[in-house]
Amino acid sequence: MASSLCGLDMKSVFFLCVANSARSQMAEGLARQKFGKRVRVQSAGSWPSRVNPLAVTAMAEIGIDITRHRSKHVETIEPTSVDTAVMLCAEEACPAFLESAQRLSWPLPDPAGATGSEADRLQRFRDVRDEIAQRLNGLDLTT
Repeated sequence: MASSLCGLDMKSVFFLCVANSARSQMAEGLARQKFGKRVRVQSAGSWPSRVNPLAVTAMAEIGIDITRHRSKHVETIEPTSVDTAVMLCAEEACPAFLESAQRLSWPLPDPAGATGSEADRLQRFRDVRDEIAQRLNGLDLTT
C-alpha cells in the first residue's frame, strides 16, 4: 500500500519506539538521508517526550541535522500512510500498531537509559545510530 504524493505512488516507512526521543529519531534522520524524497519517512512513540540532545549530537557527528525533529505520539500517524513499520523497542514493550503494514522488529537498547559519564552515554547513542544505519543498508523500500 503505497502513499500517494502529487499523484505518484511512494513507499513509506515508520519508526516506532516508546518516547520517540532517540532510536526512532535517529532512524528517521538516517532513513531520510538514505532514501531522500523516494520514501516517506515518519517516526513516533507511545509516550512521546522530547528529542534527546545526545541523539542530536550523535547525528550531527555524521552530518545529519535533527534539531528540527519533534517527538510525536503514535496517534498522529495515519495508518494508511505506512507500508513498513519498524519497531525499535528492546527492553520495553512497543505498542501494537499498524497490523496491515509490513512489521519489522529491530530490538535495540534505548541509549537514553545509559548511565556513566557524558562521553559513555554519547558512545551508546553512537552505537545505536551505527546499528540502525547498518540495518537500513539492508532495507530496500524503493521497489
